[in-house]
Order: sequence, then structure tokens, then C-alpha cells
Amino acid sequence: MELKLEDFRREYTQGGLDFADLAASPFEQFNQWMEQTIKSGIPDPNAMTIATVDASGQPSQRIVLLKHLDEKGFVFYTNLNSRKAQDLKQNPKISLHFPWYFLERQVKVCGVVEQLSAADVLKYFISRPRESQLGAWASHQSRPISSRALLMQQFEAMKNKFAKGEIPLPDFWGGFRVKPHQIEFWQGGAARLHDRFEYNLQAEGSWAIQRLEP
Repeated sequence: MELKLEDFRREYTQGGLDFADLAASPFEQFNQWMEQTIKSGIPDPNAMTIATVDASGQPSQRIVLLKHLDEKGFVFYTNLNSRKAQDLKQNPKISLHFPWYFLERQVKVCGVVEQLSAADVLKYFISRPRESQLGAWASHQSRPISSRALLMQQFEAMKNKFAKGEIPLPDFWGGFRVKPHQIEFWQGGAARLHDRFEYNLQAEGSWAIQRLEP
């Protein structure tokens, strides 16, 4: 059966976005939208797609969870041997995307990453549930594996290995801070006349805001 995807369409009518509505700082604006997203009750409000590029120039995307945000940037954690971490080692440029389509909103972030200190990573790692800590040890992220059964064997092996006491931080597990230079806020509009505002970081550290055509 042929899917008639061209027939799927709807109007975006939940509200507009005007320059007067915007905070001077994109971080403050993002926090406002994140708070509203959390209150809306949608699943995984901190889920974001991250895009990296490998050495051959091939882009790749995946979904991770935003775990911290302040004026320094957006923070996430991962296995440092994973595909995304290896991409970022060769090319620190990254893009984030928050797909809040239930609210007819999306946010795009462009920037570069810096690796977090071991102290910052450890602080977060020990806050994770014990099984998530074990999962970090059990998975050789992005490597091929023959079956889920083998993955569960690896998990059980780590569970037995660290049955007593605290689980140590793996030396192959870490985090990244995305330092943005551009952040765009998108609000859906009727007749596809969406509202788009782009914050661009200036040389002296301030943010310039411009409206983009939809």
C-alpha cells in the first residue's frame, strides 16, 4: 500500500511569537520554553536530537537527553568511544534540535563542544540510578553486537563484578558542554507563516536577535 504522506497536513494555531515576547538572553528564553514544555506534560521534554559529522563529512543524528543548562551551555553525557563522541573528537561542531511539536515549537542550537572535567562527570554519574551506572559499563556503545542476549550477559557480568560497594566511573564515559553561537526559536503559524527568531553571539559576548522569514 502506498502511503500518501502528501495528504498529511494541519494548521499551526496555538499561538505566535513576537520580538516583544523574547528575553534578551537565549538561555533565559530557552528556560521559559522548557518550563512551559515540562508543565505541558509531554514525554521526555529534555530529549534533543544531536547532529555530528564524521571525518568523511557524513552527518549523523541521534536522540540524547539534555542534563544541564546554564550560561556556559548545554550539557549531555555519553560513552567516549561512541560514534558521536568520536565524531566530536575530530570535529567539535554540533547542532542540537528540540522537537516540541506538540506545542508547535522547536529550538535549534549551533555551537561547538568542550569535554567536561572528570569531577563534573563523576558528580553526575553517582547521581544516576545504579542500573544506569551498570549499563554504562556493560555497553560498548555503537559497536556491533550479535544479539540482545549477549548484551544482557555483559550487563549481568558487570552486575556481579560490582555487586558490593559503589560503582566506579568508567574511564571511557564522559560528558560534553555545547557552547552555542546561534540559537533559533520557532513557533508554528497559520498558513505556514511561522515565527522564527535567531539569536547570534556577538564578538563582545552579547546576543543579537533577528527575525527570519518562515
